[in-house]
Amino acid sequence: MRIVAATDGSESANRAVDLAARLAKGLNGSLKIIHVVTERDADPDRVGDYAHSEHHESSAEAANMFSEEKLKDARQRALALGVSNVESASLLELEAGAIAETIMDAAHGDEANMIVLGKRGLSRLSGLLVGSVSQKVVCAATCTVIVVP
Repeated sequence: MRIVAATDGSESANRAVDLAARLAKGLNGSLKIIHVVTERDADPDRVGDYAHSEHHESSAEAANMFSEEKLKDARQRALALGVSNVESASLLELEAGAIAETIMDAAHGDEANMIVLGKRGLSRLSGLLVGSVSQKVVCAATCTVIVVP
């Protein structure tokens, strides 16, 4: 069993990572945790302290560090729940608004049997206006999808 869990660091995403980890452990499967880096992540208000650190040359570099921190936290959560086979990846969203497609592409590329993600992430307003990422994944994915509230 190959499981892909998407995270953005929100509470809902943390619950999704926890469930994905428990499933991977119980099914003796592998878990890949992904975070999709978007142009929105380069916004100084979103990346917080990373944008103000003198170690980062650009907002894109700050966004990558923000993403890596979210992945590190999620990976530690999964390892603490007993999953032995955990990978993580930061993915770049190539087209504006294509987070769902990026998640599905990652799952397809990894030949995942399941995608686990949170119902609502950090960007609640954009989800209400253009349709949530979880809704898009549920409607278009070719594997099992679990959405965690």
